[in-house]
Amino acid sequence: MHKARIYTMVGAALACVLGALPATAESQARIVRLSDVHGTVQIDKNSGLGFENAFANLPVVQGTQLRTRENGRAEIEFEDGSTLRVTPNTTVRFSRLGLSDTGNRISAVELVEGRAYVNWLGKSGDEFTLNFSHERLELRQAAHFRVVDSESTAEIASFKNQLLVEGPSGSTKVEKKKMVTFDLNDNDRPTMAKSFEEDPYDQWDKQSVDYHDQYSKNNSTPYGYGYSDLNYYGAYSNVAGYGTLWQPYFAGAGWNPFMDGAWSWYPGLGFTWASAYPWGWMPYYYGNWTYVPNFGWGWQPGGWNNWRGGIHYVGAAEAGFHPPVAPTGTVSTLVVGRGGAVTAKTPAMTTVVARGSAGLGLARGSLGNLHDLNKQVAKTGSVQVHNAPAFAASSRAGASGLAVAGHSTTMAGHASAGSAGHASGGGGHSGH
Repeated sequence: MHKARIYTMVGAALACVLGALPATAESQARIVRLSDVHGTVQIDKNSGLGFENAFANLPVVQGTQLRTRENGRAEIEFEDGSTLRVTPNTTVRFSRLGLSDTGNRISAVELVEGRAYVNWLGKSGDEFTLNFSHERLELRQAAHFRVVDSESTAEIASFKNQLLVEGPSGSTKVEKKKMVTFDLNDNDRPTMAKSFEEDPYDQWDKQSVDYHDQYSKNNSTPYGYGYSDLNYYGAYSNVAGYGTLWQPYFAGAGWNPFMDGAWSWYPGLGFTWASAYPWGWMPYYYGNWTYVPNFGWGWQPGGWNNWRGGIHYVGAAEAGFHPPVAPTGTVSTLVVGRGGAVTAKTPAMTTVVARGSAGLGLARGSLGNLHDLNKQVAKTGSVQVHNAPAFAASSRAGASGLAVAGHSTTMAGHASAGSAGHASGGGGHSGH
């Protein structure tokens, strides 16, 4: 029988900060997710520190800027599962992430330069505004589109539904499967393209949309961000005495959910924990982790009204467990295990998926259904898989050539479990 204890090392402080924000007119109490990062991506958290290297699962708050370099791509997930994706050499600013006095979400993003894709799900009452060049696009219904902003022209292409763009030349309608170019040297004069031209990054955007559509089905939670990753990287079980628990695939004995991540500092929030695992959003900000003998660590969904950014779990942990502690006397990011920014490198042809890896290093959707692979890893300790070709497109405008990521579960023999395991505290300062 375990004694129920709740550990919230910075969660209580975050709850106080968020609760203290104004609840009338417009509140800044919204936090969205940096959900996917490839290559060099940098973030300015409006902290006075300028741009720092970014990594997945960092919170994005009002005033944040995000920029990609020559090889960088990133995705931001909003609470309802809507997404914004940016390609190389792009900068976006989150000028507003607020709530109206009726509780509807109000989001405003500025495309400073580069290329962005928006898949807005259009939940009732929520508002989204994208500013690019001298143009303004307001959404109150579902939409899916691409915007490119350069020195002399701005271009918008609609994949879904009609768009209405306001600018110096008035209102411009963009119908589904149509493109409009604005001449920035001629009072932003709009020109309707004769044909819909595909962009080298359209395929990446489509893959991402398909991934979320496939794995976000049957969502019974009040939030959409991070839900598709839970369905891809793990599964729910009904555990006697504990109820419904979610556990990542490839967890294994000795694994705990706080082995790999980083403490990242935000103005007004202090340090918040950012998990290194690709599924590491919902389980760290809602509900609680708990340790179950002969089962391991599992996440109990719930607590949807309390966003917590610390280390929190209930019950007695396994013997020898020491949760990472938030740093003091600094505002620098503190890496724990294999957390923090990842150095971009050419993907290997094969990957060893080992017991205890919990999905770390596996690109989402890259290996199809992980359920059967999880069984093999549990039985043998590790399995070597052939990686599907990663998406690739030149960052130069007008470039072509794609290597589309497919779904492969080809096994190529077994390897030592130690070759892909964790080294707790390695790769950075220990937070224990």
